[in-house]
Amino acid sequence: MTLTVAIVGRPNVGKSTLFNRLAGRKIAIVDDQPGVTRDRKEAVGRLGDIDLKLIDTAGFEDVNDSSLETRMRRQTEIAIKEADICIFLYDARAGVTPLDERFAQLLRKSDKPVLLAANKCEGKQGDEGLMEGWRLGLGEPAPLSAEHGEGMSDLYEQLRQAEQKVAEGQNASDLEAMAEAEEPFDPDAEAPPVDPTKPIRIAFVGRPNAGKSTLLNAILGDDRFITGPEAGITRDSVTVAWKWRDREIRLVDTAGLRKRAKVQEKLERLSTMETTHSIRFADVVVLVMDPKDAFEKQDVQIANLVLREGRGLVYAITKWDTVDNTSEARREMDHQAEAHLPHAKGTPLVPVSGTTGRHLDKLMDACLKVHKDWSARIKTRDLNDWLLYVTQKHPPPAPNGKRIKPRYMAQMKTRPPTFVLMASRAEEMPETYKRYLLNELREAFDLPGVPIRLVLRQGKNPFADKEK
Repeated sequence: MTLTVAIVGRPNVGKSTLFNRLAGRKIAIVDDQPGVTRDRKEAVGRLGDIDLKLIDTAGFEDVNDSSLETRMRRQTEIAIKEADICIFLYDARAGVTPLDERFAQLLRKSDKPVLLAANKCEGKQGDEGLMEGWRLGLGEPAPLSAEHGEGMSDLYEQLRQAEQKVAEGQNASDLEAMAEAEEPFDPDAEAPPVDPTKPIRIAFVGRPNAGKSTLLNAILGDDRFITGPEAGITRDSVTVAWKWRDREIRLVDTAGLRKRAKVQEKLERLSTMETTHSIRFADVVVLVMDPKDAFEKQDVQIANLVLREGRGLVYAITKWDTVDNTSEARREMDHQAEAHLPHAKGTPLVPVSGTTGRHLDKLMDACLKVHKDWSARIKTRDLNDWLLYVTQKHPPPAPNGKRIKPRYMAQMKTRPPTFVLMASRAEEMPETYKRYLLNELREAFDLPGVPIRLVLRQGKNPFADKEK
């Protein structure tokens, strides 16, 4: 099935940049000047395994006269009618504007599924604008950076869900319920259950010659991948369908990732891009390391990339059959993991051997456990009981003599678990206290090996606009 997707929004929010990103090439002209795009532009594209027919539109202007802006608006309205799904893009750095709100009202009245995406979210510059997106009443905003290709995995998940609704003919009822909702964000709502029939994508990554292909051959019980002593045999990412204890799995073998400075040839650059793509669209990533030099700088960089992309993480130490003192080596591996990746505390570490098949079952069990935690949903009441306990045990600091007061906490989304914390003077909360909250949260709710995101939000002062 090919989805027809219209990318809509007000001028200069990055619609053409996202269009080019999904099309895989620079088709639409991109410039900082608003109003560059006027006519509808179409192209075929692909995101993950979803085939797309893309429509780039002009920036929406709230006018109804004989001007050029009105004719451009009509082209946008035609694109919406032709589309199966609309991606409503807004600028997270600028926040939600009155024109965004007007356009959102029109989209809610349409009969099309709408995916809300907050563009320009690279770094932390768009965090506040991301939270503002909830008030548009179009569901959860997907944070992304069309220019840098960040957040494509979140957009993929939303497209996949919308594609299923289109196929089942459920668009109208879902949009009607969304339009009638008084509160777009209900923290007490139950999360949809994880579909047990959907395959789990597990990507095996690591430096060249770490033993990824040998390990996968042992898991499959077949010489599916070429192996040998030479580094860099695998050049392209290869996906194999498999089943483990009645659960559908997609195993992904990837090319080894070397330090960027050492990647010179075009073919290796393409292989590196393909591996990075596999990480972005995986559910769980297994970082495969040689026991002789595990957790060296390149391994740590790969692990940090996995965590930034919000994927579940498992450490696999291969060639364990070549290790003499296994108990001492295991203690050393645990120490290295804690020393180099303290922000990934509790990530499962499994010593395995592709030659003897040792501990392969434990590796797969660890992957399924991480996937379950990655999809976990915590009740709001439990979160706030926990918040009261940890803040009493270790109160927040008081910058300039004024105490930061955490007030309320709720889970925004899963995959990875993302939480919003309402607090007074939230922007002054130091990173050390954020890490304390994340570590306590991970331990209290048993979420090892999963990146956890915490968004701080400060409630508005009800007396700020009143005259004294």
